[in-house]
Amino acid sequence: MFRRPLLLLVLILAGVVLVGVLVIGAFPPSVTPQPVERAIPAERFSPR
Repeated sequence: MFRRPLLLLVLILAGVVLVGVLVIGAFPPSVTPQPVERAIPAERFSPR
């Protein structure tokens, strides 16, 4: 039926990937907020 079935398969796969990228770009996943963790300076715990 097709002269190059491997080329057709590669084109279909590339199309699926392209559609997936466009869908993710149009509807990005929501980002869950996370608390900011700050590093505590080591001098605070050193003996005086």
